[in-house]
Amino acid sequence: MFQPGVQPKPRERAQKTGRDRKSGRPSSGARAANPVGKIPGAVPKNKKLVVIDGYSLLFRAFFGTRYLSTSDGRPTNALFGFVSMLYNILENERPESILVAFDAPGKTFRDEQYAEYKGTRTKAPDELSAQLAGSRELIAALGIPQLELTGFEADDIIATYARLACEAQATATIVSSDKDLMQLVNDCVTMYDTMKDKRIGPAEVVEKFGVPPDKVIEVQALIGDSTDNVPGVPGIGVKTAAQLIGEYGDLET
Repeated sequence: MFQPGVQPKPRERAQKTGRDRKSGRPSSGARAANPVGKIPGAVPKNKKLVVIDGYSLLFRAFFGTRYLSTSDGRPTNALFGFVSMLYNILENERPESILVAFDAPGKTFRDEQYAEYKGTRTKAPDELSAQLAGSRELIAALGIPQLELTGFEADDIIATYARLACEAQATATIVSSDKDLMQLVNDCVTMYDTMKDKRIGPAEVVEKFGVPPDKVIEVQALIGDSTDNVPGVPGIGVKTAAQLIGEYGDLET
């Protein structure tokens, strides 16, 4: 069981979707000395889990909060917005368990499979990078477990704990604006997009992709993802891809 303020025991590595070495996110040099909690254990049965995409929330805080700084000129707007959103999540969701997932610095297995993966990402603003260490320290001060795994991305961690929640007959809310995570939505997993202030269930996934969540990965394979620098099939967009998957079922057919 993992709860705010409780240091959980190591368990397993995550295995699913994706994020980045070249994303333009703050560099590893900006991290706090030891900000990462141990891997949380089992998800409590019949309880509510919230898994937060740490960089997604931090970027939202930075770009969505007016510029603030200390008296000596150090930027603090991302920290202010980040903590405000964390408190809102805790107040509105009231989870029994919570975890903040971060991308680890360095290469992932996706880089090994495709060298150009996320190769077009630009560097994050220096004002944002300067606030990363503080955000990790604030999470730790709140007693909230946080996790990154070498060779994996936050999406992989999120996907693993979404699955564990379903296996435990619990419910999970994924806090992120990343459309890649929509493939995880089901009867026990929902998403909350802080950028749009929108809750996403199976119906919202169908509205966006034209297919149910478990077929989103098939549609994305056809259309590609310019954000991740992953090419698709020329001339195929979401509508055509959804029609093809609806007719043939999957890419193997």
